[in-house]
Amino acid sequence: MNKDLEGLIALQKLDTAVHDARHRLAEEPERAKALDARFEAAKQRLADAKARLSENQNARRGIEKDVAVHQGRLSKFREQAMAVKTNQEYHAVQKEIGFAQGEIKTLEDKILELMVEADELNAAAKRAEKALADEQKAVEADRKALQNETTELNVSLERMSREREALAKALDPAALATFDLVAKKRNGVAVAEARDAICTICHVRMRPQVFNNVRRNDSIIQCDSCQRILYFAAAVAQPAR
Repeated sequence: MNKDLEGLIALQKLDTAVHDARHRLAEEPERAKALDARFEAAKQRLADAKARLSENQNARRGIEKDVAVHQGRLSKFREQAMAVKTNQEYHAVQKEIGFAQGEIKTLEDKILELMVEADELNAAAKRAEKALADEQKAVEADRKALQNETTELNVSLERMSREREALAKALDPAALATFDLVAKKRNGVAVAEARDAICTICHVRMRPQVFNNVRRNDSIIQCDSCQRILYFAAAVAQPAR
């Protein structure tokens, strides 16, 4: 293979790796925000569970106060029942007693419902608390992994920068200039594989003679359509059957 062509292929692979690493680094602030959002969502779920439990407890205390009020009225009516002098007064007091007892029964049933609900809400709050602890551990692990990845990517970028500089120095200046010009115009991709007489990037079919020349990999040949530098990757021999 032509030495400069081989170098340009290596340069393209390196530039692609650099592009991918930079793209990954650019995504990392959003990935960090996503980790924060995960933790905050778990915190919010716990806060919501505790709020529902607190609402239940407040409602129960309010109803218990109402029960106490009706019990006080019931005691008062029972005292009055012992002091009445006429049947009419007696029936009136009994009516009040029955009403108070009914109200107490209704409120006590509601308290029982709230107690059952409180058990469920308390269990839900405990689950949310455990889920928060688990999510905190998971987020911390993911954040550490993200920090490690950031460090590794920066180290890789520094290494690839040195490799690119050395590789570029070894190339023919004209070949490198062609590469840089095409890369600038073609989103950083200046080299393309030719396969079955087609440029695998722009998908334009090349003339048979051009493809035959590309197959030899002994010179710098550009795609007539996209101007990318073409090379031919020899097919891997299939094992005998």
